[in-house]
Amino acid sequence: MPNEKLKFAFYWAASCGGCEIAVLDVNEAILDVVAAADIVFWPVAMDIKYKDVEAMADKSIDVCFFNGAIRTSENEHLAKLMRQKSKVLVAFGSCAHEGGVPGLANVSNRNEIFETVYLKSCSTNNPGKIVPQTSVGVKEGTLSIPRLYDTVKPLNQVVDVDYYLPGCPPPAKRVAFAIGAIVKGELPPKGSVLAPERSVCDECPRKREEKKIAKINRVYEIVPEPEKCLLEQGIICYGPATRGGCDAQCIDANMPCTGCGGPCPNAIEQGSAMISALASIMGIDSEKETSFDPKKLMDQVKDPIGTFYKYSLAGSILQRKVKK
Repeated sequence: MPNEKLKFAFYWAASCGGCEIAVLDVNEAILDVVAAADIVFWPVAMDIKYKDVEAMADKSIDVCFFNGAIRTSENEHLAKLMRQKSKVLVAFGSCAHEGGVPGLANVSNRNEIFETVYLKSCSTNNPGKIVPQTSVGVKEGTLSIPRLYDTVKPLNQVVDVDYYLPGCPPPAKRVAFAIGAIVKGELPPKGSVLAPERSVCDECPRKREEKKIAKINRVYEIVPEPEKCLLEQGIICYGPATRGGCDAQCIDANMPCTGCGGPCPNAIEQGSAMISALASIMGIDSEKETSFDPKKLMDQVKDPIGTFYKYSLAGSILQRKVKK
């Protein structure tokens, strides 16, 4: 280990904040982090201003863990600033990696979102039809807020990213692994995902026997058998299309994988991979019947975008719904 301590930075863009907590989920291992590195920028925990970072020398930060998608002009500014100031930039968590749940907003644009939230909601009392503006004059002067973009983007669509640490949030052992690799100087080649090259199914202890299902069940509709593959019980489980590294924790709690680990290695994109996996086992027997209706089969999936692109719409081939 070098005599001089490393310099770490953490930033929270468009995300729920769970990734900030995940940093602390390493528990006592955080003491090893503090021993090896000084945290020079962490707005959620430190009183530090953007101007302080702007004054830092370029590449003076060894590693920045950037969580959250790019949703606003402020997010974009900080992504570019942290890229400029950091030697290594890590897309930390699902939102930075693939756009995450905020990326589902790409089925709408800014105007539609503003109309829904500020004008049409049944709980909204806004007779003046006021919607957010980037600047407004008040008696004290001019107030400015960031511009909300039409399109949510993962971090690598805005700046060059060195490594990806997936998960919603990243599992504690993956965080510890990444920090350990950084401290020891044992990082893999640039562009690597800091997670195993296997699927969640490979980590799942449930038994897989039948390779066909006739009906899709939503999670509240049945009580699944605890040892049988959830997908074979008709519950859409994203395990076949999701990179592992989480020890199948959700499945262990009798809930299906929803895909926060991102696509498996060599997959073009996660959504199409899961659609292909489901199509290969769904409705096999009914296809032999003369009355077979593929649309009725497809209609069992109640929320296709939320199901197949819950975390990855913004980073997928689709990226967003086209608005004319």
